[in-house]
Amino acid sequence: MKVGIADTTFSRFNFAEEAIAEIRENTTGIIFERYTVPGIKDLPVACKKLLDERDCLAVMAFGMPGKEDIDKVCAHEASQGIIQVQLMTNKHVLEVFVYEDEVEDEKFLLRLCKNRARKHAHNLINLLKYPEKLTKNAGTGQREGGTNVSPLKK
Repeated sequence: MKVGIADTTFSRFNFAEEAIAEIRENTTGIIFERYTVPGIKDLPVACKKLLDERDCLAVMAFGMPGKEDIDKVCAHEASQGIIQVQLMTNKHVLEVFVYEDEVEDEKFLLRLCKNRARKHAHNLINLLKYPEKLTKNAGTGQREGGTNVSPLKK
């Protein structure tokens, strides 16, 4: 089973390294294809190439938009492109973005990056190998990178 990892040189954290380590620690039989691009708006084509040309079953797309308004616009554009890739290929791309201004403290930002990369790595494993685990957790307030929230009471 081959999965793609698309990441950028713009990011301040090596998300791919963290996600690959998590997947290797928790499952076997996964081969990785990595495609690194300069910036976040380059991610959609990297994802499409991984799915079409390198025969990946799914892709994790990692990005770290900066603090400026233009960075958020670029992230939105990249996200729209990633959605188009999913629709064009009928395959999943897990978008894993951490915005530099999600937290102020650098220590917390580092922890958020690690946590989000690792939790999304588990999502990828479940999506491909154990989809019933995702169904079991539907509506339970799972947060990748932050504290889970409780489900709403009926």
